[in-house]
Amino acid sequence: MRVFAELMWFFKAHRRQYISGVLFIIMGSTMSLIPPKVVGVVINHLTTHTMTVRFLLEALGLILATAVLSYGTGYLWRVRVFGGSIQLATELRDMLYSHFTKLSPEFYHHHRIGDLMAHATNDVQAIQETAGSGVLTLVDSITMGALVVAAMAITISWKLTLICLLPLPLMAYAVTRYGRMLHDRFMVAQEAFSDINDRVQEYVSGIRVVRAFGQEAWERRTFVELSRDVVQKNVAVAKIDALFDPTISVIVGVSYFLAVAVGAVFVVGGSMNLGNLTSFTLYLGQLIWPMLAFGFLFNTVERGSASWDRVKALLAIKPTVVNRPDALTTAPSGGIRFDIESFRYPESDRAVLADVHLHVPAGSTLGIVGRTGTGKTTLMRLLLREFDLTRGDISIGTTSIYDVELEALRSAIAYAPQDDFLFSMSIQGNIAFQNPDAPFSEVERMARLADVHEDIVRFQEGYETLVGERGVTLSGGQKQRVSIARALLQDAEILLLDDTLSAVDARTEATILNALKETRQGRTTLIATHRLSAVEHADQIIVLDDGRIAERGTHEELLRQEGRYAEMWSRQQLESLVEQGGAAL
Repeated sequence: MRVFAELMWFFKAHRRQYISGVLFIIMGSTMSLIPPKVVGVVINHLTTHTMTVRFLLEALGLILATAVLSYGTGYLWRVRVFGGSIQLATELRDMLYSHFTKLSPEFYHHHRIGDLMAHATNDVQAIQETAGSGVLTLVDSITMGALVVAAMAITISWKLTLICLLPLPLMAYAVTRYGRMLHDRFMVAQEAFSDINDRVQEYVSGIRVVRAFGQEAWERRTFVELSRDVVQKNVAVAKIDALFDPTISVIVGVSYFLAVAVGAVFVVGGSMNLGNLTSFTLYLGQLIWPMLAFGFLFNTVERGSASWDRVKALLAIKPTVVNRPDALTTAPSGGIRFDIESFRYPESDRAVLADVHLHVPAGSTLGIVGRTGTGKTTLMRLLLREFDLTRGDISIGTTSIYDVELEALRSAIAYAPQDDFLFSMSIQGNIAFQNPDAPFSEVERMARLADVHEDIVRFQEGYETLVGERGVTLSGGQKQRVSIARALLQDAEILLLDDTLSAVDARTEATILNALKETRQGRTTLIATHRLSAVEHADQIIVLDDGRIAERGTHEELLRQEGRYAEMWSRQQLESLVEQGGAAL
């Protein structure tokens, strides 16, 4: 029952709803005691030949009124209790989603998307059952059981009641043991569900790769194996689940046997009349539900407890990037200064960046070049505070980015990431992602600046074209340009382009860069790229090598140095000439 105590924060917040629901359950349980007693009295009048029509009508009216009131209370407690459980599920999903948005990329390196989805669906559903059916069975089993036992003991025979309850300790022991076993096995089953959920998500996302390599059969075999594992672990849960009802049925059967056998002796001996024995057996029949509910309670609660343990473990993970208590709420402005002594990713011993000291004046363009893995993307991610520096500082204007709230900081920066992630919505929705209320004219203007407007209008539905998951219906170049248009619509003081021109041709690249020069005069732009033609116009270019600044200067200055940059430039110019020659042929 630990899970009820740990969910007390929710029950307290919605105490009126749950208290009224519990009261309606108790009222319904109390009214259910009336019909058996009325039936016993009627039977006694029949056996003593004292029955009258008026008494019979009154008895039937009382039973009918009880039924109507039970209907009303049953409806009301269902609305209150089950409605509350739905509210709990909603709040838990909100908590999880909000928590996910605050966690750093490090968290997602260790947790699979399918597993997180399983927590937000299956686990939340199990917790919802605990706050709904679990509360019902807890209150109803205790209330109904106590009232029925009291009615049997006080109004009929305490001796017969005690005899019939003798098997109950055995049931309590068995159900408690089953509950512990169910908790452990359900935890394992939920983890297996997370595995298969993650596999399906990964397979669907990479379906084109699977088909390209002809691995459909292998993927099916892998899925079948995972599916069988899920089945086996859920069957193990079902085997424990299946023990509850038979065990309780046996206990109930023994209690019925004792009631009839010993009760008949009492009737023959004259210490009990037939009407009382009839009422007693009817009450015992009502005691079956509390006994069964006791089993349902342990079943539901142990499932909910296992799921709550999983959800609670997720919620207990603390974000590594947080706002300082006295952080500023206004967006910073001005030039950017990097003073990075060293930075390494969590759980890595190798420094990704070291001795990076750089000033980017406000309104200028910085080009960042270098081989793959030299730290270009890392530099931008640090500016966005996806990770925090432990040695060094980054400032915008005169303000350290660590002295600004995350929301304010990121509102000053527009970012077109390297992976060009697009959402499963229309092209217009993707471009207007940061500002869904942006007028269409602005969306179209940004698409023109990113040189993707002509591609969009060629689609049958134009800007309303759905791009599919991760933009699967668009080419690599189209996704990059939509991503650039999305960043431009943010109209931020700082623009980060992380290798977002790699999939476009030279003409398109030149068109986009010219548009950026015209529209972003007086604003700061950082461009990380492998193609040097994308930063040829930059006010300052740095060459990163093994996380350090190997060279810096303008395009002309770097060519005169005849170092790495000049070597890269010569090689790319040669490749361009070869491509042009090949095209001419």
